[in-house]
Amino acid sequence: MDLNIKTTENNHLEIGGLDAVKIAEEHGTPSYVIDENRIRDNYKRFYNAFSKYYPDFKVFYACKANTNIAVLKILEEEGSCIDAVSPGEVYISKKLGFKGDKILFTGNNIKDSELKEVFDAGVILNIDSVSALKRLAEIIDPDGVKISFRVNPMVGAGHHDHCITGGVMSKFGIMDSEAVEVYNLAKELGFNPVGMHSHIGSGILDPEPFKLAIESTMDIAGKVHNETGIEFEFLDFGGGIGIPYTPEEKVLDLDKFAKENMDLFKKKLKEYDMNKPTLYLEPGRYLVGDASVLLVEVNSIKESYRKFIGVDAGFNTLLRPAMYDSYHHIVVANKMNEENAEEVDIAGNVCESGDLFARDRPLPKVEEGDILAILNAGAYSFTMASNYNTRPLPKEILVSGKKSIVVREKQSYDDIFQKQTMPEHLK
Repeated sequence: MDLNIKTTENNHLEIGGLDAVKIAEEHGTPSYVIDENRIRDNYKRFYNAFSKYYPDFKVFYACKANTNIAVLKILEEEGSCIDAVSPGEVYISKKLGFKGDKILFTGNNIKDSELKEVFDAGVILNIDSVSALKRLAEIIDPDGVKISFRVNPMVGAGHHDHCITGGVMSKFGIMDSEAVEVYNLAKELGFNPVGMHSHIGSGILDPEPFKLAIESTMDIAGKVHNETGIEFEFLDFGGGIGIPYTPEEKVLDLDKFAKENMDLFKKKLKEYDMNKPTLYLEPGRYLVGDASVLLVEVNSIKESYRKFIGVDAGFNTLLRPAMYDSYHHIVVANKMNEENAEEVDIAGNVCESGDLFARDRPLPKVEEGDILAILNAGAYSFTMASNYNTRPLPKEILVSGKKSIVVREKQSYDDIFQKQTMPEHLK
């Protein structure tokens, strides 16, 4: 099993050296618990794997995965850059010390005021469409402004259809067939196009789709280079590297993945007689996904047509199982030494039939008051959470140096309502 599971001497789940049950007792449930050292280790492993084969390399953390300020600061200390997809992500990244040249903004269907906002923030602009290019030229002085374009490499991959971002069905990027025309248009408008970006999807564990995307993108870049004379300062290959979610999945052989892809990248640079641009990669979940656990308490056991284990969180807290039919491994944090005894459904507390974390999941004998740990909850969990059913967002806890530190307080009911106002005629 490759799920980064550790236990304490008293057979409780361990998170960053601390007893998960004691964390739940101290801070309450539901709570997201983040292991700082795991994030740092993940970053170093990823950076070292690729920089070994291509030293001019930068990691751009896809921060939509997790924007907790402690998480971002940890990665900033490690040397990471930021892949941002909204003005809000640009804002929070700059607040935390990321310089403009370390933030790549890739928006889609973005309005003029947001284009102006991110331009004024001094970040690297990665343009998704001809429309955005033309509108940007009208609202700023384009003379010499460095930009990049997102191209559709016509390759898609990911753990779910909703996470595939390349190919004929994708809403993202300019068409490969129009790339030369668009780069020439950018030059005519006065811009200085210096980069190219592609993104094929999220949760990738197989090097082959990534290699296909690099090959396709490099062919597009080579054609643009040869027909426009543009010397690229950077080439950016997006596509989230996956993590094992099920016990059967194996940890990605990152060194093999890096070597195969970097060999192809260097081969294509030589083929098109290109210079040696900086390589950008955009891991999101790989850096943070397995560094967090969602702790929940069993508050109800219902023997109905099926056996339901009811917990104090729902898809408002962890949406991935309901939205993507995603598997998250679940353990009984206070019974790590016990054998599986039954198959149960683990149900949330949201008023929706789809509010289930698992069906027919083998677990030890579960009792009310037990603490369940939903693993691999560090990516696309809090960032996709909501106040559905008027439920407050949970607390976030950072485990650092054998201490548990609150890095986001649980919302109150007043927090949910504070931005609402009652019209005078209804008072």
